[in-house]
Amino acid sequence: MRPYLDFLSSLAENNHKDWMDANRDWYQSNRKEFLEDVEVMLKNLSELEPALSAFKPKDCVFRQNRDIRFSANKDPYKTNFAAYFSPKGKKSEGPGWYLHIQPGNSFFAGGIWMPMAETLKKIRKEIDYSGAELTEILSEPEFVKLFPTIEGDKLKTSPRDYDADHPYIEFLRMKSFIVSSPIADKDVNSGNFLNLAFRGFSVMKPFLDFLEKAVEEVEDGSDLL
Repeated sequence: MRPYLDFLSSLAENNHKDWMDANRDWYQSNRKEFLEDVEVMLKNLSELEPALSAFKPKDCVFRQNRDIRFSANKDPYKTNFAAYFSPKGKKSEGPGWYLHIQPGNSFFAGGIWMPMAETLKKIRKEIDYSGAELTEILSEPEFVKLFPTIEGDKLKTSPRDYDADHPYIEFLRMKSFIVSSPIADKDVNSGNFLNLAFRGFSVMKPFLDFLEKAVEEVEDGSDLL
């Protein structure tokens, strides 16, 4: 059994430093177990992406403290445990896998969230050239079962340089490229979420490969032409 949801529920109800200081040991024991689960996931994902074998769990897990400097919400702590697995690191713009544990709102996901303008331009260029490949990836029955739609904000109009009747205009209008699937609380509690997430991560691998191909730097500069 995993203890995460009880701790996170209590944290959500007592999101202040005094409570966290008084329950520091409880937090540390939960974080330690989550790091151990992330280590298992890293080992499994290294079979899909060998570069991840060089990462340690702490390289993938997000801090519990929130950055409240520019936020109206001044709660000091995140009420979830989360990890991001990408060969370029959790702060990179490259595609990766994401695991989110939160009472009533756990899920696994993957893709690229709100890329910078130049990265978005590269993705749209790849869609323009290879939209049929992306459509095929997203149409695989196992993929559709887990990830019915690509999620993320869209432009209300066509992006610059692309016609409204472009065959892949719905993809080209997107500003994020994310797929996700929920995890039930019972699967978090039992630890089965690791199996569910890894299966989902495996299914979405071709989608991430497509995005990686789009954003990767070409050493001879040919991607700039």
